[in-house]
Amino acid sequence: MAILQKNEERLMTGEELARHPEFQPCELVNGRVVPMTLTEFGHGDLALEIGARLRAWAKETGRGRAAVGDVAIYTRRNPDSVRGADVVYISHERYARRSALTWLDVAPELVVEVFSSDGRWSELSRKAQEYLAAGALRVWLVHPRKREIAVHRASAQLETLGIGDTLRDEEILPGFSLPLSELFQD
Repeated sequence: MAILQKNEERLMTGEELARHPEFQPCELVNGRVVPMTLTEFGHGDLALEIGARLRAWAKETGRGRAAVGDVAIYTRRNPDSVRGADVVYISHERYARRSALTWLDVAPELVVEVFSSDGRWSELSRKAQEYLAAGALRVWLVHPRKREIAVHRASAQLETLGIGDTLRDEEILPGFSLPLSELFQD
């Protein structure tokens, strides 16, 4: 490790962060550790519901894998950014291209983020753009209070779905469908 001059900040790499579990829960943004707050029950419940449906679809079709729980994804290198996604879907093809054994260094096709009551929508939107820039094809931003999902596409298209809509994406999730009325049940 290099010797630092007074007031000089040393940036951390994703690999270094992985060796320091005492910093977590956190994300790494441009080489800087950013603490994360714990999520409330409703947040986790929604993420799990979406993840369970994606996982069932992935197993049924044999097309890929789904995971939940602040899944670590490299979104940038040098300086490194490692973000924790609520839910991801990644095809077998992309998953096979990863080189890191722990965190994803290949962008998944789909990233899902659930808005927390203590969060800011503008920050979540910036995070969506970061995932897309890293190679994700879709980012779903789930807003529980509004009962909406904002679907961000790599083509810079944005679609907002409400309680009467059904979430579908034939390009990356052929045959998958999720009525928002089922997702946002009280």
